[in-house]
Amino acid sequence: MNYKIHTPLTDNIVAKLKAGDTTKITGTLYTARDQAHQRLVELIQKGQPLPFGLRGQIIFYAGPAPTPPNKVMGSVGPTTSSRMDLFTPILLAYGLKGMIGKGPRSPEVKAALAKYNAVYFAATGGVAALLSSYIKKSELLAYPDLGPEAIYKLEVEDFPAVVAIDAWGGDLYEQNRELYKEI
Repeated sequence: MNYKIHTPLTDNIVAKLKAGDTTKITGTLYTARDQAHQRLVELIQKGQPLPFGLRGQIIFYAGPAPTPPNKVMGSVGPTTSSRMDLFTPILLAYGLKGMIGKGPRSPEVKAALAKYNAVYFAATGGVAALLSSYIKKSELLAYPDLGPEAIYKLEVEDFPAVVAIDAWGGDLYEQNRELYKEI
């Protein structure tokens, strides 16, 4: 199925999505990578406020390149998601509804997606310049000392992503492994 979805994500939207569905996402995404995730989890553990509310939001595992003149943002592509696996379950417990990255996820993340009714999207790697064209506004939100790994708030329109792992346990990576075993 093909879906046009808007952020923040709701339980009803997430429940409709199945592994292999294609989506065009409009609304707000937040970028965050390894170091930003560690800081977010440390804030949660200390009971301190986060730089943005997690409820219903999507984190894009990306670190943008420098912004060229007359552009909203530099090239921005997905990074390997498994590096965030240690931090993901706690962020899902605090209301995060989606992540965009590339590559498979751990059994713990898959269990947390099911438990918290959340979804993992995959974005195509290697097309960072194209992906930046879907970004209509960009704002440095937190941790500027992390450089490209800082948290950015992005306003996107029709950002393309595929549902890689759904809240029902469907896993596009596993499905494709099985498919190719048969060939």
